[in-house]
Amino acid sequence: MSSMTDHNAPPKRKRDPAPSRLAYRLERMWLTPLYRRVFRVGLPAFVLAMSVGIWLSDEDRRAALSDGITGMVDKVQSRDEFQVRMMTVEGASPAVDKALRAMLPVDLPASSFDIDLTALRLQVIALDAVEKIELRIKPGGILSAVVTERVPVMLWRHARGIDMLDKAGHRVAGVTAREMRPDLPIIAGDGADQAAHEALALIDAAGPVLPRLRGLQRQGERRWDVVLDHGQRILLPETDAVRALERAIEMQRQQDLLGRDISVIDLRDPARPVVRMGVDARNTIRGARGLPLLGPDGQLLPDDEG
Repeated sequence: MSSMTDHNAPPKRKRDPAPSRLAYRLERMWLTPLYRRVFRVGLPAFVLAMSVGIWLSDEDRRAALSDGITGMVDKVQSRDEFQVRMMTVEGASPAVDKALRAMLPVDLPASSFDIDLTALRLQVIALDAVEKIELRIKPGGILSAVVTERVPVMLWRHARGIDMLDKAGHRVAGVTAREMRPDLPIIAGDGADQAAHEALALIDAAGPVLPRLRGLQRQGERRWDVVLDHGQRILLPETDAVRALERAIEMQRQQDLLGRDISVIDLRDPARPVVRMGVDARNTIRGARGLPLLGPDGQLLPDDEG
């Protein structure tokens, strides 16, 4: 009877292997890279940030955290291996050495974290006499400064006084009188410092007349006059000034022009050099022609006027 009952029972339905609609949608979402990053990174980060924000919302906790961090930083920076105990300066004159040490932001010994080498370098390089400087902290707590100073090669006389210039025309220092540096040639005039390189080339080209050279004068910020002793001048053109001066030197070798009573050799027009005689030579010619004589300034003498 029992076997008959089992045989007549309906067969059991097999489980459908297909996922439910909800499970299918969740699985598809999980396969999306954006959702995986959100659940794996974004959600934990959000929970952590929210927890930290709640913890830091208390003012006392924030103050305690800040004091703890400050104390930790001070403790690390005050360690012996970070202490700068002395400063060495190489290549600097006494004046620059003194100025450099005065620019240190702290008194030594001090923590290396309190010394901004970049800011200190910018301060030092602003000194006229300093061309470049190397700053570094050596083992043993030594702040090393290696200074390269500008070398003065000429004097520049201008409306505000007299300055020493380096080969690039950069100011090195001021002097109160020409006699303080008689070994340096002198240039004058507005904008003369901007043409320092050309001035040096002219001084090098002066050659035989160099002992007679009183200086170079810039005219109209465009060209140079070579000023010699006895009031003589060589007027140079705006371009090819060195070549024009070399031409004047050659004329001097061949004709001894500067040994005569000549006040000006005008080479501003290279195609038409002009020579202006001195007052004595002009008076000799005027006297031979029966003309009134000239004074030292080139003007008619008072007794001969009118």
